[in-house]
Amino acid sequence: MSFKIYTKTGDKGQTSLLGGTRVPKHHMRIESYGTVDELNSCIGLIRDQKTDEHTRAMLIEIQDRLFTIGASLAIDPEKSNRSGDKAGIKIPLLNEKDVEMLEKEMDRMNEVLPEMKSFVLPGGHTTVSYCHIARCVCRRAERITVQLSENSFVSELVVKYLNRLSDYLFVLSRKLSMDLNAEEIAWKPRM
Repeated sequence: MSFKIYTKTGDKGQTSLLGGTRVPKHHMRIESYGTVDELNSCIGLIRDQKTDEHTRAMLIEIQDRLFTIGASLAIDPEKSNRSGDKAGIKIPLLNEKDVEMLEKEMDRMNEVLPEMKSFVLPGGHTTVSYCHIARCVCRRAERITVQLSENSFVSELVVKYLNRLSDYLFVLSRKLSMDLNAEEIAWKPRM
């Protein structure tokens, strides 16, 4: 049996959430998990660069968590089993340890980084720039997800993880700048 990637069910601007609920492709839930998917691709781009094995392993873990987040955002909240007290579609869960992992990694990297005394301009090396692009996409995913949460259920851990992940990507950009001997240019505002 072969699997076809195209279904033709979205040809009229509608798509299905997990659980079968049909929504317009511009629905905020679609925007949120679509942006998380974009972020995951950006993380893959960083992972494809020359980095140490520990960083590669971390990025793979992060990509896995982003698939978990995507699943939680893609499901119709009315058909999920988020509370565990009713039958519903089961999806993988994010947990507090996932957020703590990002915090521990930032602490570990910050131990070897020079003190930051000002904002830094994104860039200095292609790999560092990819981190900054991913950080910006992550912030956008966070904003869209927060907006979605104002009208529909979103796990608070999803928002917390995205917030911490953008911080992680910034610290990773600084660590990679150091590892790659890239110039880190401080922003000096004109006054």
